[in-house]
Amino acid sequence: MRKRLHHLLLLLPCLLAWAACTPTPKNAVKANSQPRIYPDYTGVTIPAGIAPLNFSMADDSVTAVYVEMKGEKGGHLVAAGSYADFDTDEWHAIVEQNKGARLTLTVSAEKGGRWVEYQPFAIYVSKHRLDAWGLTYRRIAPGYEIYSHMGLYQRNLSTFDEQPIIENTQVAGMCVNCHTANRTNPDQYVYHIRGQHGATFVHHGQADDYLQAKNEVLGGSMVYPYWHPSGRYCAFSTNSTSQMFHTAKKNRIEVYDSKSDVFVYDVEHQTLLNDSLTMRQDWAENCPAFSPDGRWLYYITARQQAYPNGYDHERYDLCRVAFDAETGRLGDTVDTLLRVSEKEKSLTWPRPSYDGRYLMYTLADYGYFTVWHPEADLWLLDLATLETRPMDEVNSQRAESFHNWSGDSRWFLFTSRRDDGLYTRIYLSCVDDSGKATKPFLLPQRDPKTYYRELLYSYNTPDFASRPVRYDRRQAGIDIESDKRVSPTTKKMR
Repeated sequence: MRKRLHHLLLLLPCLLAWAACTPTPKNAVKANSQPRIYPDYTGVTIPAGIAPLNFSMADDSVTAVYVEMKGEKGGHLVAAGSYADFDTDEWHAIVEQNKGARLTLTVSAEKGGRWVEYQPFAIYVSKHRLDAWGLTYRRIAPGYEIYSHMGLYQRNLSTFDEQPIIENTQVAGMCVNCHTANRTNPDQYVYHIRGQHGATFVHHGQADDYLQAKNEVLGGSMVYPYWHPSGRYCAFSTNSTSQMFHTAKKNRIEVYDSKSDVFVYDVEHQTLLNDSLTMRQDWAENCPAFSPDGRWLYYITARQQAYPNGYDHERYDLCRVAFDAETGRLGDTVDTLLRVSEKEKSLTWPRPSYDGRYLMYTLADYGYFTVWHPEADLWLLDLATLETRPMDEVNSQRAESFHNWSGDSRWFLFTSRRDDGLYTRIYLSCVDDSGKATKPFLLPQRDPKTYYRELLYSYNTPDFASRPVRYDRRQAGIDIESDKRVSPTTKKMR
């Protein structure tokens, strides 16, 4: 007891100093409007377990904020300082207590020695917990013509902790991209290595395979992977990709393929399964995705153009073909589910929800690499009725792209340039029982205004992760620089 009292007495000066430095509103004038905050978290819906939604006032001349948060089902939390920095443990407690209910936040801000108290705003806590430990993503300079320092990273969604999976500084001249897990499961994933020591890395079970970066039969590398739910197969496209850069246009960069095909890789037998049905002359097949039951292979296709002049006439439609997991064979008939090219539109990045109810895709004026297309929006296809609609509740005036579903298909993430028009950031949203999405919220950071202003990198190809990726980066660097490569066999299916 005496020891505990001694500790409390030692802490008392610190607590008094903190209380003295904590800004508290004095003679605050009440405003008739809600506060303008960054990020804009007003009216968003969040899952229990998410990291604190810290925020600043959008006005840089504000010197201090004082925020009171009250839960509809109970709980009270205060954050004060130069920005709203919530205690992580207290935040999780009040959010968990208010699942399915509302949090009310009242913000007071000091500017020029005067305090203003704004009208309260709400943050809603979904009844649906986010079925994910965290995220995986790549960060890269947004130009894509040079990449300098970049890598694949994983982030704990309940905290602000981030760890590199692998970075290009480990091997000279290396570029890494497209970390893709099997339905958010880190026991199976694939990523690509470009450069002198190029490879396609496939992790399945306890095995690590470094496949040859290019195959003479394919005529290109293995990109845009998507796993079959059984884990035995992974679909890829093979692309001969080029870039060009606009000199005077709202779109800065164009990416197009002089050739692309879709094929399936048999992971167990290390065999490329090539089928003329998805490797047609004069047609570009791209962006494959298996249905959650494994019986269908979705992909996009467009008539090959005369590049580079025909880049803005490249328009993809959505197709699907049956798939037999016993034999690895495709069916005989291709169904065109959405023929958007007839409306001079182009469809890309089809991603079916894991419950089989929806397929989310990006729609743009042309092409498939739409991260620099301001008109690119998210659309939702109901797979039972084949009715489709724009997701106006999440779209912005700038590019939306690279979306993926959580394991339970309740939440999804996507990248958007809505913040500043230059860098893609990650946003999260929830789909309710009627298929309507909630207002998306920006991935939380400890000090978001400082973080996002100083971050000169874009996020791309993000996905949810059910638990952390276990990966020996040091050993990976050694293996990548070695001649350790698997040369897959090729089987012509048709």
